[in-house]
Amino acid sequence: PTPPIEFAHGTTTISFVFQGGIVAAVDSRASIGNFVGSKTTQKVLPVSRNILGTMAGGAADCSFWIRLLRSEAKLHELVHDGRGISVARASRILSNVLYQNRGLDLSVGTMIMGYHHLDGFSIYYVDNTGVRIKGDMFAVGSGSTFAQGILDTEERRFDMSEEEAVALGIRAIRHATLRDAMSGGYIGVYLITKDGWRKVFSDDLASITN
Repeated sequence: PTPPIEFAHGTTTISFVFQGGIVAAVDSRASIGNFVGSKTTQKVLPVSRNILGTMAGGAADCSFWIRLLRSEAKLHELVHDGRGISVARASRILSNVLYQNRGLDLSVGTMIMGYHHLDGFSIYYVDNTGVRIKGDMFAVGSGSTFAQGILDTEERRFDMSEEEAVALGIRAIRHATLRDAMSGGYIGVYLITKDGWRKVFSDDLASITN
């Protein structure tokens, strides 16, 4: 029989908490082995008006399960008189469904992050084995070690301003794309505050010189 075709996946996605909320930064390259499949992949997907999910791994797997989570979040709002789902509950739903399907050889490494009035700002890492980890900072993907080297410096402080936090996210993704061949395209930066999430930066990596 013909052996299965296994393509290497690559990306760089990061997120961290600071005093003003959460910053999520991603690249936009989708790779199929050594071939660049897309330079404009959307790697941040909305779950609700206060929660975002990132994609690392197989693009089809990540987008399918995060969109399923979005429908669960919407159902929660309908059942509970418009009250939004918490980040903890959303991440637990995704973790449970991925654990139940762990034998399907899925490729998912996502960060579910957002704000809830009871829990504040929180980030959970969830992957295809059903692992669910809460933390203040995560870097996921083939370029994550390079991005983490930037995030582990003294520049990352809890008392950063929004401008400083966004600039740090841009620098971390750019540094990773310089060293990781699987990462590239555009840098997208999202900011989550108590009022919800918004995209605050998007630019072609080739046009960023500093």
